[in-house]
Amino acid sequence: MQSAFDWDINFDEWATLATTDPEAFERQRAFLVSQVLDHSPERRQERLRGLQWRIDRVRESSATPLAACIRISGMMWDSVMGQGGLVEALQGLRKLEMPRVKHTETTAKVLPFRPVAATDMPPALPE
Repeated sequence: MQSAFDWDINFDEWATLATTDPEAFERQRAFLVSQVLDHSPERRQERLRGLQWRIDRVRESSATPLAACIRISGMMWDSVMGQGGLVEALQGLRKLEMPRVKHTETTAKVLPFRPVAATDMPPALPE
């Protein structure tokens, strides 16, 4: 499925930019994040912008990029495993009583067939 946002990200180019010009990398990263948020469904934009704000604060307050990565990974796990997370939501769905489908008994008459011998087979059709 093609999205409204055209993804054309070359990892090697981004890695080189991050190494050679971290400020330019950060400007490009911020621009790309902004574009993704701008092209998100309008009903989700406020929540996504709030999440990005939290991620940015974690990045700013972390001593190293690796520390930021670990903390952000923890945030993701909390959203899956924590209170009100995905697992809890799925378990809640599981507890809902699903409507039972009433199966009706069906019967069929089984027809007996006798085994067919090779001599009973019709002649092969000419090719």
